[in-house]
Formats: sequence, C-alpha cells, structure tokens
Amino acid sequence: MLTIKRVATVVSNYQEDDLSDNNNNNKASLACGRNCLGSCCLPGSKLPIYLFKKDRDLGLEDGVVESCEGVSEISFLHNLVLGQWQDRMNRGLFRYDVTDCHTRIIPGHHGFLAQLNEGRHLKKRPTEFRVDQVLQPFDENKFNFKKIGQEEVLFMFDQSLDHRSHFLVNESIENISSPSPNVIAINVSPIEYGHVLLIPRVLDCFPQRIDHESLRLAMHMAKEAADPFFRLGYNSLGAFATINHLHFQAYYLAAPFPVEKAKRQIIKTKGQQCPQQGVCVSELLDYPVRGLVFEGGNTIRELSDTVANSLVFLQNNNIPFNVLISDCGNKIYLFPQCFAERQAVGEVSQEILKVEVNPAVWEISGHIVLKTKLDFDQASEEFAWRLLAEVSLSEERFQEVKAWVLKAAGMRQEEEDDEMVQNIHVPTAS
Repeated sequence: MLTIKRVATVVSNYQEDDLSDNNNNNKASLACGRNCLGSCCLPGSKLPIYLFKKDRDLGLEDGVVESCEGVSEISFLHNLVLGQWQDRMNRGLFRYDVTDCHTRIIPGHHGFLAQLNEGRHLKKRPTEFRVDQVLQPFDENKFNFKKIGQEEVLFMFDQSLDHRSHFLVNESIENISSPSPNVIAINVSPIEYGHVLLIPRVLDCFPQRIDHESLRLAMHMAKEAADPFFRLGYNSLGAFATINHLHFQAYYLAAPFPVEKAKRQIIKTKGQQCPQQGVCVSELLDYPVRGLVFEGGNTIRELSDTVANSLVFLQNNNIPFNVLISDCGNKIYLFPQCFAERQAVGEVSQEILKVEVNPAVWEISGHIVLKTKLDFDQASEEFAWRLLAEVSLSEERFQEVKAWVLKAAGMRQEEEDDEMVQNIHVPTAS
C-alpha cells in the first residue's frame, strides 16, 4: 500500500505564557470562568500574535519573520503552526489522535487520497441548521467559536504596519488594531496533522458569509505560510459547513491534491487581459466536479477581490459553493455544488449515501475522509469519481452559473478555445 509520509514535528521556538496567570486573565476569571473567546473573557487577555506583511502595490514575495525575541527567521508553518498544534496535542485538547489515521493513495490515473478517520465520524459536532439556505443569521444559542477555550487558540493573526512580518509572544488584546481579533485555533476534530481554523474577527459574530476582507485575510495566511503543501478551504452553508460562524479551515498535507493536477482550459475573457496581466480564469477538465480556477493578478487584493465578487454573488443567490486556496495563495479553486440539494430530493444513490461522506472542500479536492475500515480498504478510483460526480452541477447548469460568476467578477467569456492547459505545478518539499 502506498502511503503518504507524514512531516516530522518541529517544536515551536515560541511557547505561550501560562494563560492561567491571574495577572493576564483576571477579567476572564471574573467572567464566565471558562477563559473563552467571548466578550466576557477575551478583552483584557494576552495571546501571541502573528503580524503579516502590509499590502503594497506589487505582489508580496515569500518573506521572513522578524520576532521581538531577536530571531531573524522562522518558518511560519513548521515552527509556529505545527509546533503550537503539537503543544495542544500534548495537552490532550483533541477529540482523537489523528496521527493514528491511515492514509493511502487510491490506485488510478487521478491519485485520489483516502483517509480512514473513525474518530471524526463519532465525535465531530453535528450540523445544527438548515442545509438549503446559504445565508442564515448568526444564532448566539448554537455552537459558535466564542464558546471555545483560549487554550485552543494558537495565536492572533493581523496585518503589520510595515512590509515585514512579526511575531509577538504575549500581546494584549487591547493593543491590537481591532477590538475583535482574527484568531488561528485548532480544529478539535482534525482531518490531518496541523488542522487549524482561521476565524476572522471572532467577537463580531459573523455568520458563515464570505466577504472581500475575509477572503483577503485567508489569502494572506496562505502567502505567509509560503508552502505549497499548506492549503486553506472554505465551505458555505449548504455545501457542508457545519458551524454558522465565519471561518476557514487549513492543514498541511505533503502530497498534491488530485484537483491540483487536473487539466484546465483557459477561458478567454473580456474585461481583463489574461494571463500576463489581470486575473486569469480556467475551467477544470477531466475531473468529476465542474469548477473554475482563478489565478494571476499583480497583488493579493487584485486576485482576492475578483474572486470575492463572484463568491458574494453566489451566496446572495443561494448557490452553495466550496473554495480551495492553493499554491501559496496563487490559485483559488471554486466549486459550485448541489450534493445536499440532490440528497434532499432523493437523487443521490443509496450506494453513495451509505458511506456517509459529506463532500466538502477537502473531499472535492480529492482528499476523501472515510469512516469505516471496509470502505477505506475497498475505495477505488471508480468509487471516488462516482461520489464526487454527485456533487457537481450538470453541464447546462454549470455553464449558466459560470456566466454569472464571470459577470460578477467583471468579465465575460469570448469564443471557446480548444487549447487544453495542463496544470504542471506539482509541489515539492521545501
């Protein structure tokens, strides 16, 4: 059996101060007593903070981190995220040990990835809201990220005031630019080693509704990670987001996702020059889920704003979707999907339903999480293709949605080009 080699743990150079310190958490101890991320506890607390490089006119190069502790360079992903993630694992904060989960590459042309993860099936929080509405109001009474403990937070994530990145070990919430911080927290039901959540402005109680600012924040995280094996994903409501509180997911997997290797056809558009200038859009070919790929642009803002215009249109028109941020933030994959809708009207086959896979962004990208050893052992490329094909819009519906997406992005399609473009970028270990 071909397996994926896991990355060795690198202990962080920066360990958090003891959050039980009464001087740091006096307000929290006098509040709900849980040291949570709510307005009762978070104001007045001290947490580490990572400050990413400020936007500028040119694209941001992969940079180094300048620390107040005098260390000139660290690897953001390995030393900080993975190190602190391992620290939380040592504290027993996860619901199961994801390192015990087996992963294999399914034989075949596409190289779909299968993971056996029985713990996620048994211990993951259930969905608490309707699956037929992409936009739903935030509900304080249902689970949200303000209810998690501060010990689950790795660090805050905000923009620096200059063109360098900085890491501060122990920063007061009151000193950051916004009273509602962006936080990076562990996913207590992880899919992979280093599985984290990016929660924009946690105290503002945004529902799972993407906007220009939040997408740009996620892209900054991908850029700062500077590693093609670190991807971020977003699931809208109706596309298997399970918590209605704005968040992105991210993890590190030392293998290319099948969708990253799929053939693509450039869509010639008017409104922006492609591909040397402006944003280029491609359509996936020979892949079970129909989707679009956005790349290019001279700045993070140019690419993120173009895509955000399209995503806002989709959610405002109740079209569920999933997003994969790949290649250090240089590519964004968009998948409009209809699995939950098809399931509700009985159009998904029982053979697919019995494996109980909810195809969200990771599954659509080709990393399929299975819940039983039998399904894991028997998983074939044919099965993976049939599962993901149930997610995809029909060709007619996809072409309709594609036209809307391009229009929302400020483009329109010219004549079809028969040239097929192979995505030849295959990440390699740094």
